Amino acid sequence: MLDREGFRPNVGIILVNSRNEVFWGKRIREHSWQFPQGGIKKGETPEQAMLRELHEEVGLKPEHVRIIGRTRDWLRYEVPKQWVRREWRSTYRGQKQIWFLLRMIGRDSDVCLRACEHPEFDAWRWNSYWIPLESVIEFKRGVYESALTELARLLFHHPDERQPRWEQPTATGQE
Repeated sequence: MLDREGFRPNVGIILVNSRNEVFWGKRIREHSWQFPQGGIKKGETPEQAMLRELHEEVGLKPEHVRIIGRTRDWLRYEVPKQWVRREWRSTYRGQKQIWFLLRMIGRDSDVCLRACEHPEFDAWRWNSYWIPLESVIEFKRGVYESALTELARLLFHHPDERQPRWEQPTATGQE
C-alpha cells in the first residue's frame, strides 16, 4: 500500500531500557544494524502495527513495554533506486514512518528474535541513545536523527542530552 507520492506507511520503534539505552538489532545474515520497523497493514492503526511489529521482530508483547510517546508527523526517507525491486521502481520511493518510543518494563530474557516465521534480526544489543546515528545506513540517517531528537525530550532532563554529541556545545560554549 503506497500513498500518492510513492511512500509506504510504516512504523519505527525506539525501545529503551531503564538506562535509556536503545535496542539495536542486527539484520539477519547482514552486517547492518537498525531499529525495529515495519509496514502498516490495511485497517491497522500505527499503534496496532507497532505492537505487531514489536512482537514479530523482537518477541515482546504489550505487557513487556510502556509507550512513552510517538512522533507528531510522518518522517520520510527515500530508498536508493538500486535497492528497489525492478517491478516497483516506477511507483515506490521509500517509507513514511510514525516513530514510537517505548520503555522496556519486561526483562532482557523476554526478547525473542525467533517469535515469527521470518525473523528480521539474528542478534541484538543495548546501545547508548545516539550511537545508532553513527552506524545506520546513510539513507535512513536523517529520519533516525529526526525521530531520536523529537523523542529525546521525553527521556532526558538536561538539554545537552537531547541532541546528538556532534551538536552539543563545547565546554567553553564555542563551536
